[in-house]
Amino acid sequence: MDLQDKETTSGEILPVVIIGNGPSGICLSYLLSGYTPYLSPEGWHPNPLLHCKLSEQPHLSLLEQDLEYLCEGLEGRSSNPVAVLFDSLLLPDSDFGLDHTSPLEWRYEPERAIPHLVLGKGPPGGAWHAMEGSMLTLSLANWMELPGLKLKDWMRDKRRNVRNDRATPAEIASYYQHYVSQMSLEQNFACGTTVTSVTRESGQQDGSPPCWRVSGLQRREGEILGDGCSVTEAVPFSLLAHNVVLATGTHDIPARLGVDGESLPFVCHSFWELEAAIARGELDQSSDPVLVVGAGLTAADAVLAAHHLNTSVCHAFRRSVTDPGLIFNQLPKLLYPEYHKVHQMMTQQQHQSTPSERAQNLRSAPSSSSSSPSSYPGYLSFPCHRVAAFRPDRKCVLELDSGEQTVVQVSKALVLIGAHPNLSFLRDNGRSLGINPDEPISCRRNPIDVDPFTNTVLAADGPGMYAMGPLVGENFVRFLKGGALAIASHLSKRQSWRRGEEAVTSDGRASFRIDAEVLDS
Repeated sequence: MDLQDKETTSGEILPVVIIGNGPSGICLSYLLSGYTPYLSPEGWHPNPLLHCKLSEQPHLSLLEQDLEYLCEGLEGRSSNPVAVLFDSLLLPDSDFGLDHTSPLEWRYEPERAIPHLVLGKGPPGGAWHAMEGSMLTLSLANWMELPGLKLKDWMRDKRRNVRNDRATPAEIASYYQHYVSQMSLEQNFACGTTVTSVTRESGQQDGSPPCWRVSGLQRREGEILGDGCSVTEAVPFSLLAHNVVLATGTHDIPARLGVDGESLPFVCHSFWELEAAIARGELDQSSDPVLVVGAGLTAADAVLAAHHLNTSVCHAFRRSVTDPGLIFNQLPKLLYPEYHKVHQMMTQQQHQSTPSERAQNLRSAPSSSSSSPSSYPGYLSFPCHRVAAFRPDRKCVLELDSGEQTVVQVSKALVLIGAHPNLSFLRDNGRSLGINPDEPISCRRNPIDVDPFTNTVLAADGPGMYAMGPLVGENFVRFLKGGALAIASHLSKRQSWRRGEEAVTSDGRASFRIDAEVLDS
């Protein structure tokens, strides 16, 4: 969509602008486009308490129901209650490897649609188009899919074998892009856009209400040159919106350790740099070890990639292997065998310094020999270690909390400790919106502080700002869909309030008179 057609020179105020076109923004667009979940007449949920609650008002859509009431008593792998609720309804008991049919049915009700615009730097799918790797690392157990289009069915149409129930990041990105087309959502998406500013506008003298101004640049193809190539130009845009949703994800800026030597050329901060080195033939079984820093899934992918080449791996991370916050301790072993293998490696082959090593403060490459048939040759983990420094001679200093240091000689170091969102379009990079306003926004350590049942941003400059996805601590697609439900439900209820004046009838019940008032703040 060309945003030149949406310029608000006439004072038009859009009901909703969503910043970010990854799975969070796509799912919210689906719900705002009139696709509405109801309890199916034949629907059944294995949780009897939840099923009983849903059966109390089956004529109401899920968007109209009291989400806080439905969430009571539910437990799951997310700390966000609506995320647990929606995941339980879409994929009942999936944590136990069961494949129950969802009790929901989806109805297309265009009269419920709320006009909206989704802004994204690239094609629909967001950061999934930039994720590296051809390894089969993602579960296809319905966890990556969005409502209305089964991922397994789509995958079967794309390739003959869906082996190991897994997919690549490229396939997931393609699925999300196809989803937007399949659900006829394209008219809501403006791709090639970079938002540079989001500010609160006060009400005008003409009576227009306060709103949000969203400004930025959109890439457009310019004139065709003589060689047939076109010139890309960045065209400014400025939009007014009653509501703005932050759905940018957190893959924009790789997190850094902030230690000496981190800018040395052998220190990398993304998985694709490892893949590039592998493609160039720089790593093999004779190479010095690759140091992997981090204990997330991307770090595990790097361990697996290097281990596949028989390249020795030193793996350093801050947590204990038994820490319940470690992601491997939260994943079902049956659905993620590769990551379970990495966790076994981390647990079984830990670095044990000897007195002579402590005296020399030096560690050689991990041995390729194995003293146990269950061990993994060439791998050594360093739990509860932090990187103290990188040296120009490709030595890395690792340090325990006790101060004890170990030095490892490496061929390459990969710092894979997550990423920070790019919220440069907000004042002070959005710090004031976090749970701790003195720290930068971080998915794990300092997410944006939102109401758990509406996803409204609690510290926003005014009403009508929402946040979802990794920005509020949801890294898994299966759970970020709950944020879309919370926001769509809140907007839908506000639209009902704004469209009608509540009148109390003689029998004490409320009725609504529909008028033409738009959804505002």
